[in-house]
Amino acid sequence: MDNQPANTDLPPPFSPDEALEDLRQIRRTMERAVSFTAVPGWGTVIIGLTALATAIVASRQYTDAGWLLVWLGEALLAVTIGVTAMVRKARKQGTPLLRGSGARFAFSYTPPLVAGAVLTVVLFAAELAVALPGTWLLLYGTGVMTGGAFSVRAVPIMGLGFMVLGVAAFAAPPMWGDAFLAAGFGGLNILFGAIIARSYGG
Repeated sequence: MDNQPANTDLPPPFSPDEALEDLRQIRRTMERAVSFTAVPGWGTVIIGLTALATAIVASRQYTDAGWLLVWLGEALLAVTIGVTAMVRKARKQGTPLLRGSGARFAFSYTPPLVAGAVLTVVLFAAELAVALPGTWLLLYGTGVMTGGAFSVRAVPIMGLGFMVLGVAAFAAPPMWGDAFLAAGFGGLNILFGAIIARSYGG
């Protein structure tokens, strides 16, 4: 009989929990390698908070022009916050914004927003401002969903939520427009921004 001592230099076997955690880490690494992960979670949360405040101010306007100016101001603020936060996160991660998944995200995300800008002018000129909340939510959700095809899983899900709210806004009474905008640009941005920040590095 072989009485040689067992080799104690071998590493201990993985437990099932350790093996699952390693698989999750591999999956996250692969997802980040092919996905645009510079979507700014905390920046999106801040945009959501400003949108909630904007909905309150907009709901107190007495003219369509005043209401539109308030929301256009919010759009400009949101773009400034979003771009600044995205650039900072991309630099931190070493993610290129204009190449690879970053470029694919931008090219897919932008056209629905351009369509939304054009329809804003057309609908307002036709005195159909009541259709703008649904239009904005639906087209923004479309952009987020199509751009999100090249990003992390939470992004296209968020886009779908915006699209659902957009359809609901078209079916609801016009006086509910600001409530739907608050739910989308406020609530969904805060919720999914926090998810992205916690799961994908800020």
